[in-house]
Amino acid sequence: MKKLIAANWKMFKTWSEGMQTARELLVATRQDLPADREVLLIPSFTLLKGVGEVFSGVENYYLGAQNFYPEEQGAYTGEISPVQLKDLGCSFALAGHSERRHVLGETDEFVGQKVRFGLEKGLNIILCIGEKIEERKKGQVEEVLHRQLAKGLAGVEKDIEPQRLSIAYEPVWAIGTGEVAGPKEIVHAHTFIRNELAEYFQFYKDIRILYGGSVKPDNASQILGLDNVDGVLVGGASLKAESFSQIVLAE
Repeated sequence: MKKLIAANWKMFKTWSEGMQTARELLVATRQDLPADREVLLIPSFTLLKGVGEVFSGVENYYLGAQNFYPEEQGAYTGEISPVQLKDLGCSFALAGHSERRHVLGETDEFVGQKVRFGLEKGLNIILCIGEKIEERKKGQVEEVLHRQLAKGLAGVEKDIEPQRLSIAYEPVWAIGTGEVAGPKEIVHAHTFIRNELAEYFQFYKDIRILYGGSVKPDNASQILGLDNVDGVLVGGASLKAESFSQIVLAE
C-alpha cells in the first residue's frame, strides 16, 4: 500500500498564506514524489476550495477536512456536513483528533457516529486515537486504544474497502510538545492496533495506520521505516512547505 503523508494545518493560515504554501508544496514535491507516497492536505474550512483547486487533477495529492457533523443537513449552526465537504473536493476527513476529544469534549461515542456517517456519505475517514500521559504512566495504553477503537468502529461495515479507512495513532502527550514516542513505543502501539483491526475486518492488513506526534524532517525517515507505520499525520512541521516537503520526500 502507499504511505499517506498528511498535513493537519489546524487553525492556522489566512487565504493568501494557505494558497502560497499549497503551491510551494506542489512545486517542491510533485516531480520527485516517490511512487509509494500519497499527499493529503487538511486545512481550515476557509481554505478548502482554494487548496482543492491547487491540487485539482494532480495524481496522488488529496484534500481533507479537519472535522464534520454527522448529519447531511439541518439546523446545526457553525457545523459542516460530509456532503458539503465532498462538494468542495474533499475525499478525506479526520474524526476523533485529540484536540476534538480533549479540548472540545467529543466523546468516544460521538466520534464513532462521525466515523460511520462520514463513511456512509463517501468520505475516506482517518480515525485518530491515542492516550494521555497519565494513562501511559498507569500502563493503560492498550486499554485506551482498545476502547477508542471499539467505540470508533462500532458502526463500520465489516467488509469496508480498506483504503476507505485509516487509523492515526497520536499519543496526546506528543502532539505539539516536541516529544516523540520512541520507536519501541510506536511499534508496540501500531502492532496492537493492527491486531485489534483483525477482530473487525477481513482485510485488516491493508488498512493504513499512521503515526502523529511531533513528526519532523529529522525523524520522519525513521518513523516511516518502522513496522506497521503506513504514513504520518503532521501538525506544526506541515505549516511550512519547506519542512513538510522534506517529510513527504523522506526516504
